Amino acid sequence: MLFNSITFIVFFIAVVLLFYSLRQKYRWVLLLLASCVFYGAFIPEYLLILFAIILVDYYAARMMNKVHGAKRKRYLWLSIAATCILLVTFKYFNFASENIHGLAAFLGWNYDLVLLKWALPIGLSFHTFQSLSYVIEVYWGKQEPEKHFGIYATYVMFFPQLVAGPIERPQNLLPQFRQKKVPDYDNISRGFRQALYGYFKKMVIADNLALYVDQVFGSPEQYSGNMSLLAMYLFAIQVYCDFSAYSDIAIGVARIMGFKLMDNFKQPFFSKSVPEFWRRWHISLSTWFRDYVYIPMGGNRVGRWRWYYNLFVVFLLSGIWHGSGWTYVVFGVMHALYIIGYFVLNPYANKLMAFLGLAKFRLLNNGLAMLITFHLIAFSFIVFRATDMQNAFAVIGNMSFDPATFIADLKLISAKVIELFPLRPGIIYMLLSLLIFVVVEIALAYTNALNSMNKVPKGLRLAGYYFMIVWILFFGVYETTPHFVYFQF
Repeated sequence: MLFNSITFIVFFIAVVLLFYSLRQKYRWVLLLLASCVFYGAFIPEYLLILFAIILVDYYAARMMNKVHGAKRKRYLWLSIAATCILLVTFKYFNFASENIHGLAAFLGWNYDLVLLKWALPIGLSFHTFQSLSYVIEVYWGKQEPEKHFGIYATYVMFFPQLVAGPIERPQNLLPQFRQKKVPDYDNISRGFRQALYGYFKKMVIADNLALYVDQVFGSPEQYSGNMSLLAMYLFAIQVYCDFSAYSDIAIGVARIMGFKLMDNFKQPFFSKSVPEFWRRWHISLSTWFRDYVYIPMGGNRVGRWRWYYNLFVVFLLSGIWHGSGWTYVVFGVMHALYIIGYFVLNPYANKLMAFLGLAKFRLLNNGLAMLITFHLIAFSFIVFRATDMQNAFAVIGNMSFDPATFIADLKLISAKVIELFPLRPGIIYMLLSLLIFVVVEIALAYTNALNSMNKVPKGLRLAGYYFMIVWILFFGVYETTPHFVYFQF
C-alpha cells in the first residue's frame, strides 16, 4: 500500500479512529493487523518471510537471556545468519550468479546461469536491519528481550516505517507500544504538518522531477549536454525529496497516533563536507553502520591506515546495502573515497586557508564548502540512478554547459514531457514549486520552523495548510501513484 494513494489515506483514518477507540491493551493487535494489511497489499505471500524473521529473532533473543558465555553468541549468530541468508538470497543471489557466469565465460569455464525468479520483498533491507538491531542490543545487554511476542512482532512490522524506515532501535520504539496514547493536539498538528510536507516533496517535487530525469537517463544521447548536466542536479533533488518524503510521512502518521520515530534527514544539502552529509542523510542507516559495523571494527581508535580501511568497508557495505548491482558498489566506493579524501586533505586545506588569510571569511567559506559538497554528492548520484555503469558513463560523457542554448534545450525537454504526460504542469509551475521547497528547506535548516508553527496565529497557519493541499492537488503526481525510490531496497 502506497502512502501517496487514496487507499492509504482511507486506511490510515480508519486505523487512527479505531486506535483511539480501543483500550490500551488491545491496541497492539490493531497495529499488527493493520501492518499485515498494509504490507500484504504488495505481495501477501511475503508476510511469511517477515514472520519467519520475527520468529527466529524473537526466539534467539529470549534464549540469549537464559544462557551464558559461548551459548549466547551461538544464538546471536543463529539470528544473524538466518536474517542475512534471507536478505542475500532474495537481494543478491541473481547478481552474484550473473557475475560468476560472466567470469566463468571469460575464463572458458562451464557454468550454467542460475537465476531466481522471485520478486524482492518490499523493504527487506529495512526490516531485516531493524531485527538485527534488536538482537544485537539484546546480546550486548543494552535491551531486555521482549517477552510479549505480539508486541515484538508489532515493533518489527509497525506499518509507518516498515518498508522504508526510519530503521528504529528497540530502546526507542518498543517501550512506546506499552505507553498509553491519548489524542493530543500537539502530536496531531505536528504529525499532520510533517506528513503534509512529505506529500508535497514526494508528489509535487520528486515525482514531477522524475519525468525529466527519466527522459535523460533513458536516452542521454537524444539530449544536449545541458540537459545531462541538469538531470544530475534534478535527480539529486528528486531522490532527496522522494526518500525524505517517505520518512516525513512515516514520522508524521506515527506522531498522529502518539508514536515518536527518530529523525532520518536534517537538510543534508546544507552540509559543508561529505562526513557531515552522512550525519544528515538517512541518519537511521548511517548510525546503524556506525554502531554495529564501524565501532566494533575499531572505528577511529586504531592506526591511521586501519581507520581508512574501516571507513572504506563501512561505505562499501552501505553502497551494497542499497542494491545488487555494480552501480551501487561504485556508489559506495565513491563515498568511501570522498570520506577518506576529506580526512586526508582537510588539515592541509585549513592551513592553506589560514596562510592566505581567508579563514576569517566564514560565510564565504561555508558557502563554498556547501557548493563543493553538493556537487560531489550530486555527481555520485548519477551512478546511483543509472541502470548500469554504461548508462552512467553515457550521461557523464554527455554533460556540458552552453548558456546560449540552455533555455531552448529546456523548452525542448519540457515539451517532450508535456507530450508524454499532458496532465503535468508547465516548467514555470515546476520552478515555483522548487522555489517553495528551497524556502522551506532554508527555514527548516536555520530555524526551528517545524516545531514553532503552533505559535503562529491559527488563521495564518490554516491558510498555509490549505495552500499546501491545493498546491499538491493541482501540481502533484497522483494519477499514477509512483512508487518511492527506496522501495527497491
